[in-house]
Amino acid sequence: MKEDCIFCKIIEGKIPSQIVYKDEKIIAFRDIHPMAPVHLLIVPTQHIAQVNDVTVGDECSMGHLFTTARLLAEKEGIAEGGYRLVVNTGNQAGQSVQHLHMHLLGGKTLSVKLC
Repeated sequence: MKEDCIFCKIIEGKIPSQIVYKDEKIIAFRDIHPMAPVHLLIVPTQHIAQVNDVTVGDECSMGHLFTTARLLAEKEGIAEGGYRLVVNTGNQAGQSVQHLHMHLLGGKTLSVKLC
């Protein structure tokens, strides 16, 4: 865990959040500034700053991000209608928290504009 990382603090329970899923590899919680009726953040519990830091050893966890996203889309009732998954990498892409995370957005027709 990284001491100054807000997502690490959420994972450790130091900052409250609306957690919708948690296991040993992943935590998912509601975004505090949702851009859609369903806007979840799916975060690996291991601190990885961004996609550029992912290694071969992280493949299992990265695959788990996607299977968890599918599970949560079903649980939230948006799987059939469709949903968007977004992973921003670096400041120019809009990554505001330097802990790899996936946005799960749905519950309405989404425009082409990305997060």
